[in-house]
Amino acid sequence: MKSIIILTIIVITAVFAVGFQTADNKSTKMQATDTIGSDMNDKKTGGDEKQAATAGSGNAKYAKPADEVLRQKLTPLQYKVTQHEGTERPFNNDYWNNKQAGIYVDIVSGEPLFSSRDKYDSGTGWPSYTRPLVAENIVEKKDSSLFMVRTEVRSKHGDSHLGHLFPDGPPPTGLRYCINSASLRFIPRENLATEGYGQYADLFDGGQ
Repeated sequence: MKSIIILTIIVITAVFAVGFQTADNKSTKMQATDTIGSDMNDKKTGGDEKQAATAGSGNAKYAKPADEVLRQKLTPLQYKVTQHEGTERPFNNDYWNNKQAGIYVDIVSGEPLFSSRDKYDSGTGWPSYTRPLVAENIVEKKDSSLFMVRTEVRSKHGDSHLGHLFPDGPPPTGLRYCINSASLRFIPRENLATEGYGQYADLFDGGQ
């Protein structure tokens, strides 16, 4: 009888021991799975953050600064013209009669817009060009203000109001890009390399 009781106790003890070991194994596997899953999430998150950082730095060369930065950077006239579609006075602006060789960039973003090679005297009192230097940096929009329909010209990256486009220019394009000086910054030929626009220096090897 005693032997039967002892045998029963041994069996019960063995069963409990197996049960505890199985539970421990399951717990260990679950912890391992959680650790692996956590590591994968960390790697995925890290990859997403790296990808986001790369995407964010993609086209930052010509970008529009925050409004508070623009208010500090621009003069009141430049801000009014570029941000609120203002118009400066003719014959009383920086570049209407500028005859130096060089390029004109957006005062807001710095993206190249026009060249002195395409500039001409339109008699309007505003800088006028027959074509843009980089066509991809020019955006045309319909403008129905002042009781007429015109073509507004804006910069692509800075979204600055530049002026208007008219079909009354000289050959070879027949176009007149009538632009506000307040929307532009002029970079002389001799400063192109130091200002980061060296790729356009070859345009002026033979003069303006």
